[in-house]
Amino acid sequence: MKFELHKGSRSRILAVAILLIAAIFVGRLFYLQVVQHDYYVALAAEEQQSRFVIPASRGMIYAKSGNEPVQLVMNQTVYTVFADPKTVTEDREIITSLKEIAGGNTRPEFEKLLEKKETRYQILATKLSRIQADKLKEKGFSGIGFQETSQRVYPEGALAAHVLGFVNTEGVGNYGIEGALNDELNGKDGVLQAVTDVRNVPLTVGNNNVRIPKQDGKNIVLSIDRSIQSKVEQALVSAAERTAASNVSAVVLNPKNGEVMALANVPKYSPGEYFKAEDVAVFNNNVISGPYEPGSTIKAFTMATAIDKNVAKASDTFVNTDLIRVEDRTISNATKGITGTISFQTAMQWSLNTGFVTLAQRLGNGSEITPAARETMYDYFYNKFRLGQRTGIELANEASGTLIAPNQPTGNAVRYSNMSFGQGMETTMLQVAASYGALINGGNYYTPTLIDGYVEDGEYKENPQPEPAAKGVIKPSTSNEIRQMLITARAAGFPGADRAGYSVGGKTGTSQVVKNGQYSTSETIASYVGFGGANEAEYVIMVQVSGKDREFQGARDAMPIFTDISNWMIEYLKLQPKG
Repeated sequence: MKFELHKGSRSRILAVAILLIAAIFVGRLFYLQVVQHDYYVALAAEEQQSRFVIPASRGMIYAKSGNEPVQLVMNQTVYTVFADPKTVTEDREIITSLKEIAGGNTRPEFEKLLEKKETRYQILATKLSRIQADKLKEKGFSGIGFQETSQRVYPEGALAAHVLGFVNTEGVGNYGIEGALNDELNGKDGVLQAVTDVRNVPLTVGNNNVRIPKQDGKNIVLSIDRSIQSKVEQALVSAAERTAASNVSAVVLNPKNGEVMALANVPKYSPGEYFKAEDVAVFNNNVISGPYEPGSTIKAFTMATAIDKNVAKASDTFVNTDLIRVEDRTISNATKGITGTISFQTAMQWSLNTGFVTLAQRLGNGSEITPAARETMYDYFYNKFRLGQRTGIELANEASGTLIAPNQPTGNAVRYSNMSFGQGMETTMLQVAASYGALINGGNYYTPTLIDGYVEDGEYKENPQPEPAAKGVIKPSTSNEIRQMLITARAAGFPGADRAGYSVGGKTGTSQVVKNGQYSTSETIASYVGFGGANEAEYVIMVQVSGKDREFQGARDAMPIFTDISNWMIEYLKLQPKG
């Protein structure tokens, strides 16, 4: 049987087919233009737009010269040379030019990096100057590119190295201010997302352009006085040569506001060449990160506690036999023979341990260092003077130290008898110096600080004067008495050391070093902490001298450094003699 399609039937089938094909096209267009709209818009934007990071400039760091900021740290533009080995065609010429122009800035065996033709990015040299980079650019080598970066420059070399710290090759601050305030100095990078031309240059057109401005890092002005810092470092270097000490440290602060005017350690290093340091220990800041038993420098705090609690005064007496018994221990004096009935002023002058153990007993029942006496000492030492606590100064790696509370098993009478003359506890130099500020300034504790202000838009904006972190740590009358005790003790112990017409006081310290749980008989740390001024204290200086298996003494080794800096400070600050 034979079937035939009528002409009209063929037309209907063709029409249906065309409609089906049209429906497929419409459906596909709907899918692409509506359903997949966002995907293709994003794909087109990705091809047409580029995303650029706008690097923030790291903030600069200033010291003070008088009342004006002077740069200690700045930024320098340098260049990284990289290659696309796949597109490099003049290997030999590139190698020769890099050796001639970049010299020591080339990577080790950089020639072999050009042989890695399967890779697209190899760094050949770093930290080129603009002149070096321009000379290489003139060669017009294919496959060679340049990346502009920034590096830290320290125009004063090693000055204030332990205050500043350094920035490593990844752009991260380490130690000092650079480490502690890394985020503040770094700022925040900006972002530019824009349509680019064929050369990848951003165009201004485009509704979807994104621009997030960069936020440059803060320009910090330190409280460090450049001249004082320089003098202190010179004094420490001279002292290290004179005493053959391996470590000498000092800090100078203003007892009226807690500002650190100088802080230094020997040995020192250059922040711009930190990678040349043979021992990473040189980066440690002994003033803040080296807790130690402060020894007799603490005797002033014991005396102040006794005065403040009305159990003793400078002129009060006790009977000194050079020995005193506390439970099962016998404590003796380093200096023998100042025996009989003597005053606590004499005990301060001769640094007699027995006198300060007696004060601890008087804080109790008069013959024992009772739990109440220990609570009182802990309250003054830890809570009021903040010994054994981090100060909060704006430096990385600050240590806390150790002060055993009386409710601890080892916080017994023997422990606190030792604490009365600075053993059995650990503090940092900065803690002691800041606390001495409270001892002699009328009784107000200021948190030590290194930040004096900021430079914004080229203008120096000084921070307001800080308020005390704690007022009335001791009574003003107590402060006056302990200040005079320290002045009298220094004048008697070191007559003629200070400029006439000024009030200079202080206290020596000679600390034993604990090794393997025992006090060493062959190693001691020497320290001296004191203050100076005319009618009131204008500065506090603390010095420490130490060395492995070496015996140092506070009076012989540390005190002369204090005297050198103190006499210079009086002249530099143009202090007028007492009226």
